[in-house]
Amino acid sequence: MATVALFVTCLVDLYRPSVGFAAVKLLEEAGCEVVVPDAQTCCGQPAYNSGDRGDTMAIARQVIEAFAGFDYVVAPSGSCAGMIKHHYPALFAGDPQWRIKADDLARRTFELTSFLTDVLRVQPNKVRFDGTVTYHDSCSSLRELGVKEQPRALLANVDGLELRELQTPEACCGFGGTFCVKYSEISTEIASRKVADVAATGAGTLLAGDMGCLLNIAGRLQREDRPVRVRHVAEVLAGMADTPAIGEPQRSAPSEAPGAPQRMTK
Repeated sequence: MATVALFVTCLVDLYRPSVGFAAVKLLEEAGCEVVVPDAQTCCGQPAYNSGDRGDTMAIARQVIEAFAGFDYVVAPSGSCAGMIKHHYPALFAGDPQWRIKADDLARRTFELTSFLTDVLRVQPNKVRFDGTVTYHDSCSSLRELGVKEQPRALLANVDGLELRELQTPEACCGFGGTFCVKYSEISTEIASRKVADVAATGAGTLLAGDMGCLLNIAGRLQREDRPVRVRHVAEVLAGMADTPAIGEPQRSAPSEAPGAPQRMTK
């Protein structure tokens, strides 16, 4: 049995812990032993995108140590997985000792849908989702990790689901980490083009594999009063799409709702 360490990610932990629980369910159903290391924190991407290499390296060292010794590291996020897999080794190019450790972690790190299909080569247990969906390919998943067909192959196993492709599924949503803060007007225009594409499909739900994209698109959809629900692909694959969608109010306080998602404990 493979031991898999789940890299929860900041956005999942703080905004959508149900995604973390869905990832655990999918991995355990695939036969993995799943561990959520207590010492994990941010992957360092915000500091990296802002040009702060010193703090990024300090964070990266902590992540490398927290995830040492596991067979695999899996993240329900292409951007965080891409940060660890591609940018950590480059950060330590001038430090042979840490470069070896960074390369080792990079080799063991995977985005969730890629891990399920490319490494485990399994299909999730049969679940049902009645409705039409469309899928947004995040920039990091697509361009850094080559994740495109993997989530679609998994969704093809979901009973009742109809996938309607976007006209431009590979176009950026406008989030881009700190980009949406530094260049808010450009980001808003890009996001508006994306939600127009989403609406044109007629799909009732938008799926993606990165919380940053999902939060950004969900916000734009609501501001433009477009009736499309937004979910992480893991929630649908795990049969956990019976909770309010991203951006929707909780039906009741988490402490009052049996089985309602709580914050993901690290």
